[in-house]
Order: sequence, then C-alpha cells, then structure tokens
Amino acid sequence: MKRKFIKKLVNWKEKHINTPLLLSGARQTGKTYILKEFCKNYFKDSIYINFEEQSEFVSFFESSLNPEEILGKIEIYLSRKIDVKETIIFFDEIQVSERVISSLKYFSESKKGYKIVCAGSLLGVKLNRFKSSFPVGSVYFETLYPMDFDEFLMALDEEPLIGEIDKSYEKLKMLDDTFHKKALELYRAYLVIGGMPQSILEYLKSGKNFASFDRQIQENIIISYLADMAKYTNNENAVKVSNVYKSIPAQLAKENKKFQYKMIGTKAKKESYESAIDWLILSGLLLKTTKVELPQVPLTAYQKANMFKLYFSDVGLLCALSKINPGEIFLDTNMMYKGVLTENYVAQTLASNGYDLFYWESKSLAEIDFLINTAKGIVPVEVKSSDNTVSKSLYSYMERYKPDHGIRISTKNFGMMNGIKSIPLYAAYKI
Repeated sequence: MKRKFIKKLVNWKEKHINTPLLLSGARQTGKTYILKEFCKNYFKDSIYINFEEQSEFVSFFESSLNPEEILGKIEIYLSRKIDVKETIIFFDEIQVSERVISSLKYFSESKKGYKIVCAGSLLGVKLNRFKSSFPVGSVYFETLYPMDFDEFLMALDEEPLIGEIDKSYEKLKMLDDTFHKKALELYRAYLVIGGMPQSILEYLKSGKNFASFDRQIQENIIISYLADMAKYTNNENAVKVSNVYKSIPAQLAKENKKFQYKMIGTKAKKESYESAIDWLILSGLLLKTTKVELPQVPLTAYQKANMFKLYFSDVGLLCALSKINPGEIFLDTNMMYKGVLTENYVAQTLASNGYDLFYWESKSLAEIDFLINTAKGIVPVEVKSSDNTVSKSLYSYMERYKPDHGIRISTKNFGMMNGIKSIPLYAAYKI
C-alpha cells in the first residue's frame, strides 16, 4: 500500500544518506514493509538483517564496533561482497542489541559512505533506557505512525477524491455536496477500520463490507501489544502498563477527559503508574496531550505536566477495544462515544503531521481541544463530531488571545467565518 512517508525516506536519501536512519513507531505500523520497499525501489542492491530472527549477527558487533570489521564478517557469513556505493543495509529489530545501536555512530563517522537504515519495535522504550553511549547527532530519526485518512483513501483507490479535497482545502472552497457526503461516509469507515495496515488490508479483502470485516485482526494487534507488555517489562509493571492501556476508553468517556489515576483502581497513585504511562507513550501505543495555562510560545514552558489526556495511537484499535458495533458509527447514530472517537482521530492525525499535542482550559469554563504551533503562531483547534458547531469556548479563546485564526473541525463543509476556518473531519490530514 502507498505511504506518504516514502517522501521522507527519499529526502533522507537525497540530503542525509551518510547518516544512518533510525525508524521508530508502534509495532505493526508497517516499518519493516516500507523500509524494504524503499531499499528495493531506490537502490541497486540491499541487505536485510533481522536481529530478532537472526541472532547470530549480533555477535559480529560484540568484539568490535568498527564498520569495516563488522561488514567483513557479514560478507563472509552471507558469502557475498558488499558494494558500499550501491548497497543499502537494513538492520531490523535493532532494539535487540545496544552494541548494534552504538555502532551507528561509527557508520556515520566513516568516510566510506555507508548507507544504513534501521527499525525496531519498542525502540522508544529501549532508547529511553539506553545504558551505553548513545550516538546522539549521528542518527537521523523518523517516526512512522498508522496510516492516516488520505493514505486510507489511497488504499481504497480514491485518489481523485483526495485531489478534490486538497483543492477545496487550499482554496477554502466548499467541496461538491456529493463528494462531501461520500468523504464523510469514508471517514466514518476509517473510525472503525483505523490506520493499521493489516486492518486496512482486511477491509479491502472483505470487499469494503463491514458485515464481512473480521475485527479479530484488530483484536490480535491488541493482544500482541499486551504480550509485549508482559515480555518487555517485569510482572508488576506489566500489570500496571496493561491496566493503564485498558483504562483509556473509560478515561476518554468522562466529560472531563483529563487522565485520572483513580480510574485504574481506587488505590492507584501517580508515583506507582507514572513509569507505566511513559512506557506506553514511548512504545508509540498512546499519545499524550498536555494542558497549558497560557497559550504562548514555547507551549512547553507553560504546560501543566500533571494535567494531561491520553489517546490511542490508532482510532480503529480504540473502537475495537471499546467493543463498539461498527453499524453505530457507519450509520451515523447519535452515540455519545462518537465524540471520543472523533477527538482521538484528530489527535493521531495532528501527531502524524508532526505536531506536539497540547490543550487549553480556563477554570473549567472554556476548553480548546488542541493548540498547534504554526508559522502564523499558536492556532486553536476545536473538534466537533457533528455539524452542531456552537463554539463558545473557541470564540472566548479568540477574543482573549487574538490568534491569526482558529480552526473548527466538524462534519460541516469548508468555509471561513469570523476568523474561524471550517475544516471537514475528512480533511484533518491537511492541517
């Protein structure tokens, strides 16, 4: 399936190719697939090494971190010659060995011009606990998120519709009503399917039919996440991590979606669960948005670290874990939880577009769902799951802080009124 992320890989090839690329992201977002495709389509030759499945390669890094010595051993083992100018080397599941990660510094510093790409599961967790000398400044970092809505449309062969959405966004001109309704239907499908590649492939396999769509695919992904929690943490922490993860649907169902430890258990305390939350964020399974008291640059300077919300990195997995009947979403019923799914969808879309996530609240009287830092300053973003766009909080914020403009994301068509851009939910990927 097509991924926009390929543009970032091409940019690395054209501008930073001698600096090893390290790709992180949640398990099963497609890191291995996209890097294999990149190596195959953009280089004459490639070598793929999976340190989890081919543990014998780890030993080549134990005695020396010298790139020539390491590659010499790989050549002997594979019975082939490596042409440095033509060959790209893909180190997968690199989190298995700190020595392998440390070696990236030496590949980067070498004058030979080695071409190295790497990926790993739970890489964020691993790097946060790195005990060796981490190659700061010697690695080109990127993160792969689940497929966003326009990638979902590409998988469904809806490129012409993407073109129409893009044109309407750029001109802030209403999309043809027929296309608008079609795009909203596809958006509702995305809330159920989400952006995990396996889930989208299953949806295509089902003939784009919810009745035939096997939700076991999503449940299996969640099971694999829970298995990782047990495998890569000790027993006590595994239970805590799992309990936090499973509490998110209920956390978001509250009127005040701020994370509350008591939702995990009556005796749950911050000091006991803080590391579990960090694990889930670093693993790419959850997204964190933090409250700011004053919407000024830099937002991090005005955040309240103890006041935050947590969203799933994929709305489809949230829908599956919440046991929501797909028909409730696709038929556009007045289900209250639809607002939760909508906020989660926007959170993952903004994160995928590179935004750090913040929200603003004023004495619980007004709240802005997201604040984004743009070239035109801090822009407030309000999210609505329907066309009911009464915006007391947004108007209150704009009157108080005078931003260049505000954004309202809802089921309404494109438009502009009183300094507020109306962006349809299906076009959130354009922000």
